[in-house]
Amino acid sequence: MKKVIFYTKENCLLCDEALDLLKVIQNVEPFNIQIEDIYKEDALLEEYQLIIPVIKIDDEIIYGKSINFAEILEKVKEENL
Repeated sequence: MKKVIFYTKENCLLCDEALDLLKVIQNVEPFNIQIEDIYKEDALLEEYQLIIPVIKIDDEIIYGKSINFAEILEKVKEENL
């Protein structure tokens, strides 16, 4: 089963929407979601502060306009090589 890391912070409406989308996709293609608050680690805050929400699937980062149903579903369905 794929592991998806979701980088977020409190009081972020875009993050809430992206997490809701992930949960909908989970109903179609099961995967595990690991939620990471970027304020818990300085390195995460420095890296993702201006671009959250961020979704990491395997080694691929998805953010911004790429956070959509079709893109994420395709990535969680891909087989690990």
